Amino acid sequence: MTDLADRRGVNTTVYQPAEDSGLLAKAAVGRVSGRVLEVGTGSGWVSEQLVRKTDADVVASDLNPHACRQAAERAAALRKEGERGFQVVRGNLVSPFRHDSFDAVAFNPPYLPADPDAERDDWMETALTGGEDGRAVIDPFLDAVGRVLKPEGEALLLVSSLSGYDDVLDHAEANGFSHEVVVQESYPFETLTVLALK
Repeated sequence: MTDLADRRGVNTTVYQPAEDSGLLAKAAVGRVSGRVLEVGTGSGWVSEQLVRKTDADVVASDLNPHACRQAAERAAALRKEGERGFQVVRGNLVSPFRHDSFDAVAFNPPYLPADPDAERDDWMETALTGGEDGRAVIDPFLDAVGRVLKPEGEALLLVSSLSGYDDVLDHAEANGFSHEVVVQESYPFETLTVLALK
């Protein structure tokens, strides 16, 4: 949290990779193949890891136009290196995509509960804060992601203990998902878990 708070004051447009990004990438690299969507890509770092370390055809999306620009630059740099790169799409969660489009969807959502005393009106607030309970973006994602997953597909969702782990599981189950813990790490202020939802 201290690390995030320090960076929060420096960067106000695009979320840069942190511990949660690394955990999502670690979980995804061992599991994904086929056509993969990373929702909320930020700088595109996780999508880059998927291109470098898997054979997946990667699409990255974000609502933030600054993030889309930065991710597209990262994808272009990969292509210059002779790598495959990835496609970048601007949009809210999975709304731009067709039914049954992806074998896997990975998401590191905004999950910090809002602090009314520290709220700011910028893109970093959008990237970090998940409303009053931390689930203002997670719940709509769980409601919608099943539509874009192929029948045997799975969603990889990073969940923080700060946003109510059991509540997230309940919402996932209400949408017909079973869950498996792929990887979990504890930090001084929170426990982060990547769930595979099928």
